[in-house]
Amino acid sequence: MYQKGKTYEEINIGDKASFAKTITETDVYLFAGISGDFNPLHVDEEYARTTEFGKRIAHGGLAASLVANILGMKLPGLGTVALEITQKFRAPVYFGDTITITAMVTKKIERMKAIEMALIWRNQKGDTVSKGSCIVLPPKKDLKII
Repeated sequence: MYQKGKTYEEINIGDKASFAKTITETDVYLFAGISGDFNPLHVDEEYARTTEFGKRIAHGGLAASLVANILGMKLPGLGTVALEITQKFRAPVYFGDTITITAMVTKKIERMKAIEMALIWRNQKGDTVSKGSCIVLPPKKDLKII
């Protein structure tokens, strides 16, 4: 059984949630197939060695997509509708990096019953690879869970 996410009234400024995932070669190839982005920087090690990165890097959108786990499963959770997500890429994500994304509620927007959250993506060394924000509509009180 699924558990409904937190409603607007149940969420407080400062609430946090995190999700971590190690980015594998399989993840990158699957994301290339889904997105259609077969840039050799992501899929050709020989080519990637000639770039400023020195080896293959994951798609920025792959790391970005980790926010879906938090919004849809944790904070607010099931029933959430994303209205806006912004992100600035700060450093590359390499194959084998473990990326942890953390979301923290920074604002409640009463007129829309929306939540604004700060987002930060860090690798296993603690380096910030990306940062941003999002605005979401938490689930309504009367959301039915089957």
